[in-house]
Amino acid sequence: MASELQRLVDSLGNRLGRSVAIDDAAIQLLAYTSHVGEVDEARLRSIMQRHVPRSLLDYLDGLDVKQSSDLFSVPAQADLGLNIARVGMPVRHQGGLLGYLWLLASDGPVTDEVADALRSAAETAGLIMHREYLVGELERRTERELVRDLLSGDPRLHEDAAARLVEDDLFVAGTAAVLTVTLVRHDGAQIGEKDRLALAAGLDYARRRLPARHAIALERPDHGVLVVSRARPGLQRDLAGLGAAVHERVLAESGCAPDECWVGIGEQRATLAQIHESHREARQAARVACIIRVLGPVVQHSRLGVYTLLAELPPDRLRHSVPAGLWSLLDSRDHGNDTLISTLETFLDNASDVKRTAEQLCVHRATLYYRLRRIEEITQVSLDNGNERLVLHLGLKVARLIEVL
Repeated sequence: MASELQRLVDSLGNRLGRSVAIDDAAIQLLAYTSHVGEVDEARLRSIMQRHVPRSLLDYLDGLDVKQSSDLFSVPAQADLGLNIARVGMPVRHQGGLLGYLWLLASDGPVTDEVADALRSAAETAGLIMHREYLVGELERRTERELVRDLLSGDPRLHEDAAARLVEDDLFVAGTAAVLTVTLVRHDGAQIGEKDRLALAAGLDYARRRLPARHAIALERPDHGVLVVSRARPGLQRDLAGLGAAVHERVLAESGCAPDECWVGIGEQRATLAQIHESHREARQAARVACIIRVLGPVVQHSRLGVYTLLAELPPDRLRHSVPAGLWSLLDSRDHGNDTLISTLETFLDNASDVKRTAEQLCVHRATLYYRLRRIEEITQVSLDNGNERLVLHLGLKVARLIEVL
């Protein structure tokens, strides 16, 4: 579709001697010509980043451009980077909105001849986009079914789904990894339609940042899945950076708080047929990140450390693995001993380095020694004993994982 639309806007631009661009219905740039005159920040951002900020989308919604049936004007709005007014023409097919054709007002007035050329081009664009939409829907339906098979618990489906994705030219062969994105509302409410649309927008945004056939997506009831190719060294991508971009986009679309969206990244697998393992790891990383908030909103499974092992155990076994002495310290929080818990965790995370721990806690060493003695008294554990320190350290990690700390 892109090549056909590009030929269309190039032809129209040459005829009119003007800059021409075409967006889809979500204001994502599909094709554009070289610029005859000046260009503003909004157009540059659309070209370079393939992204339109929410504030600009809200501005266009306020102008009711989605309801337009003929040429309309978009006044300049400098604070949105829209320094140049636009003339738009909706692209429709059988009444359905598919996108917009744009001219820059700075290129000159819109005469009757220009308006007629825009209407004709919009009609042609509508036919192109509708045809590609139908083809794309068939491809997406096939893709979704095959990705479900890839992630299923049935090993017999994995090889067949992987082979079909490559044979149908939907995904490149080679190593791949999975990124998942999950929304978890603070009030415990189920995610709604707006949330699911936000997840879909985040996945689509990530796909647009990658070469064709290097990402496939699946929207599940409680999370989104993105399978990313790692096939060629020249196309290696920073998955953490991609995850951060998805996180930012989902937040912008959903309006949720930063700590309600979690992105997990699984480790890469040599073949697409093994990708279900990366999906499990990505889900685990997102779940642990949601609980262990200090890990951040975007977490790679390879960075989970000891939580990789602990997260494999069922919650009831984890609870029983917290040592009795640590439970005594946790129970003492009601008596104002929160400071002792943070002191113990910092001390153990710093490998029992007194100097570094005192500096991080901003206390005198004498104060730190006093706190450590109190911890020993409450837990009945000797912090001079390496095995007992290890038990306490693991107990603290478990306590965080089962959310009692």
